[in-house]
Amino acid sequence: MPLSPRAVGTLAAVVTVALWTGFIIVGRASAAHTLTPFDLALVRLLGAAAVLLPWGLWLTRRGGPAHGRGSLWGLSPLPLKPTALTGLFGGLLYSVLCYAGFFYAPAAHGSVLMPGCLPLWAGFLAVPLLGERLTRMRVLALACIALGGAVVGGAGLLTALDGGAVWKGDAIFVCAAFCWSMYSVLARRFALEPVPATVAITAFGVLCYAPLFALGAGLGWLPSHLRAAPWGEIFGQALFQGVGVVVVAGITFVAMIQAFGPVRTTMLTALVPGLSALGAVALLGEPLGWNGVAGLVLVTGGILLGVRAAPPVPPPAASGENAVT
Repeated sequence: MPLSPRAVGTLAAVVTVALWTGFIIVGRASAAHTLTPFDLALVRLLGAAAVLLPWGLWLTRRGGPAHGRGSLWGLSPLPLKPTALTGLFGGLLYSVLCYAGFFYAPAAHGSVLMPGCLPLWAGFLAVPLLGERLTRMRVLALACIALGGAVVGGAGLLTALDGGAVWKGDAIFVCAAFCWSMYSVLARRFALEPVPATVAITAFGVLCYAPLFALGAGLGWLPSHLRAAPWGEIFGQALFQGVGVVVVAGITFVAMIQAFGPVRTTMLTALVPGLSALGAVALLGEPLGWNGVAGLVLVTGGILLGVRAAPPVPPPAASGENAVT
């Protein structure tokens, strides 16, 4: 028997939470290895592209989804406008920012600020882009999340007076969360299907980033240790970050958006901050200070409060009109 839409959304949530938790721990652990953030972004995109670009060509030649004709020489099954908009935020910018933050700030900060700021940004972006309304309960939930982020990020700002760089990582995490939240809202606005959306952002990301990386690294503008990295590290990152986080979690994330909407989807990731913070303590030996615990409690509480406050989400438009406008 086929699963109900809600059951599919729940299963997608479990897979997404597991992979996002692993992504934060592995991303922080990567800072102690050879590859730079720019290398990791390239490996992530190339690993995903190896799976998704042939898939995109097949979808386009088959006639593409109901959203219309493909773009980017048939590599994206979506029209150029949704491909470029979602690819800019969900494929290109997020791929660079999410890894750069781990080179300055500990995993506990990333576990609070990235998943925690997702519902904060999505809640605000959904008002002008989707016409959603901020209820009192949702405002209270977002306030808890913002306070939790301030508790974590504020400690990083204090270290800046002593020459510390943790605040840079915190700021990058907040920007990464904004980019992914924008992608989630745009995916809902364009009524995108999970597979075409994931293919599109990967196609846009790799086609834009790979030439820029080659030029920047060749001229010495971008720090790169790709040539010095062991093949095992490169392949492992491509497999987990590219195939696991981008392909699998990318598809399940959009499936969650279909089932629950962008705001509630980002709030359903409430387990990610706690699991990844505890995983960083157990696996990486990173301390979880009082500010990390306080921020974790506030963010998780705000997310759970927001889930209860979120209204039922109607299904996206089946006609696909938004996707081609």
